[in-house]
Amino acid sequence: MRQKAFYIFLLFLALLLVGCSESEVQTQTEETQEEARIQIGLSFDSFVIERWLRDRDMFVSTAQSLGAEVNVQVAGGSVEEQISQIEYFIKKEMDVIVIIAVDGDALRDVVNEALEAGIHVICYDRLISDVEADLFISFDNRQVGVLMAEALIDACPEGGNIFAIYGSPTDLNVDAVIDGFTSTLEGSAFTVVYSAYCDNWLAELAFDYVNEGLAVTSDIVGVMCGNDDLASQAIKALSESQLAGHVAVVGQDAELSACQRIVEGTQVMTVYKAVEEEAMAAATLAVALAKGEDITESSCAYPVVDTIISGEYEIPYYKLDPVAVTSENIDEVIIASGFHSYDDVYLNVK
Repeated sequence: MRQKAFYIFLLFLALLLVGCSESEVQTQTEETQEEARIQIGLSFDSFVIERWLRDRDMFVSTAQSLGAEVNVQVAGGSVEEQISQIEYFIKKEMDVIVIIAVDGDALRDVVNEALEAGIHVICYDRLISDVEADLFISFDNRQVGVLMAEALIDACPEGGNIFAIYGSPTDLNVDAVIDGFTSTLEGSAFTVVYSAYCDNWLAELAFDYVNEGLAVTSDIVGVMCGNDDLASQAIKALSESQLAGHVAVVGQDAELSACQRIVEGTQVMTVYKAVEEEAMAAATLAVALAKGEDITESSCAYPVVDTIISGEYEIPYYKLDPVAVTSENIDEVIIASGFHSYDDVYLNVK
């Protein structure tokens, strides 16, 4: 009887050990699978600009649906903080680092450090100069400037004096926008009588600069603004001089407030950029790079067919097309696409 009890005890002990072993194996398997997941570091300049929240949400959800993990960091407009974040990503041995650069020149060394470590780097929306990044994804920024100039020409066919309130001088896209804008105005009846750059895209600077320009001359027909956030402050300054609605203002990003101003009549145009499409493509291409796939192949979900020069390097460029939005097509482009709702856009219009 005692011998039978002893054998039962041994059987119980064996089953217990097997159970523990299976549990340990399962835990180890889960940990291995976790480590094997693609790791993506996403470093934002800041969330000052409204659109970046849309980019973040779509990028993260797309990457996760493809089995990747995303670590999101926000630099708060600080170059030093962004460098520190990228160094952290390098230390964590990320598969891919995606960067919305605070300063396209200042990040060169740390990005080269990431590339030397075998980490793929994507310049998101803003080019980083003189680095052999794996991908630059953005909208056709020169075309953004062209659309802004064309909108002013349409709104003010007789021409006149205009102000140009540009974005941050450290954002290399600004140069492309200016090139498109100024080249389109060449030979026209427009004269840029005042211009300024807004460091770190600080909208409050646009208010001050428009007032500075108005102190020189109030005889203006239009204001070109680097984005809709700057346009909001430019229109605020114009309003205080009773010029809002009488001066054509253009911007970009199709922020809700800008769309509201368009239907209200204080802003004539904004440039719409399908940021969800950009974020979805970037996340998909980031995962493809991490898997070692050729993103230039036609079989790729978002094949990259263009290139752009970054210093001495020619790098792949996934280019998206911007769209000019006015009161004539805002329902079709903005509302029909679901970018903003009808009720929100026409909130202040009865």
